[in-house]
Amino acid sequence: MDLELRHLRVVCAIAEAGSLTRAAASLSMTQPGLSAQLRRIEAMLGGSLFDRRQAGTVPTPFGELVLSRARAILPGIDGLLADTARAAPRTTAPDRVRIGSVGAPLIGHLLLAVRELMPHSEVTSRCRYAPAALLDDLVAGRLEAAVLGDHPGQELPSPEGVMLQPVVTEPVFALLPTAHPLTAQEEVSLDQLLDEDWAVPRPDGDRTREYWSSVCAHTDRRPCAPYEAEGRQLIEIVRAGLAVSLCQATFIEVPGVAVRPLSGNPLWYRHILAWRRDGPLAAHGAAIRRRVTDGYLDTCAVGPVYARWRERHPHEAKLAGTGDRPTEPVALPGCQ
Repeated sequence: MDLELRHLRVVCAIAEAGSLTRAAASLSMTQPGLSAQLRRIEAMLGGSLFDRRQAGTVPTPFGELVLSRARAILPGIDGLLADTARAAPRTTAPDRVRIGSVGAPLIGHLLLAVRELMPHSEVTSRCRYAPAALLDDLVAGRLEAAVLGDHPGQELPSPEGVMLQPVVTEPVFALLPTAHPLTAQEEVSLDQLLDEDWAVPRPDGDRTREYWSSVCAHTDRRPCAPYEAEGRQLIEIVRAGLAVSLCQATFIEVPGVAVRPLSGNPLWYRHILAWRRDGPLAAHGAAIRRRVTDGYLDTCAVGPVYARWRERHPHEAKLAGTGDRPTEPVALPGCQ
């Protein structure tokens, strides 16, 4: 893991708050999640940054050194980002639409919708794993729109100037090797998965791994996760029969891996569209959302496992759409 600016921001936030609990609240993280991240930062830097005392956290001499450098670096970086954000509208062509996306099935539908509604615009895209980074790009004017996602209890903030439009909250499914005995079942339980080795995303990309662990903790068990990977690498580890994992319900089965619903639907994922309120997509928001929602439904139909799940649970995965659809996302089991 390489040192990143966000790691320095975490260290400064802990020092300013004087406790991990208060710092976690200011960073919209859980205290255990922040503690784990701090341990990784300390391991990367090679020393303890804070003394944990009953009254709070106090920087060690080594921590004071890191803080002094971080406090010297961050204002310059923030100034650079602010200057480029102000300059971006003057240097960006008015017919250019830059779109970002997490790993989700909506990006293709969003690109098609923008190209259809704004045929003379130059449309570009780039993908990142963490939704928070894309949200920062939207706020700073480096993107006009993005496909984001979050989990219950980890809802993304709604920054000023950015419109967040939920599309749907869907269940999280199990990802298994096709030769695994659990594939003979229509559904698998979380307890059954916890008997296996897991492949999981890296902890600093986004909060997915933290969410999985928090839900598993309700069973008084945690996944044994010897394999850390994302995207194609994670799929290959599962395909090799080395581990199981979790995936979005819209994941299309490929040779060597199988998707199965989790009994009781203990985990959920919310798909979100986002765009700048002063950007070129604002005038087309309702039409874009409608087209992307229709595209999502087409994707649901392609995956037989998710299509069968939707037939058996017609009232659990509700679209947050327009017209005859609910205008707000509904409360779903596990989403409170």
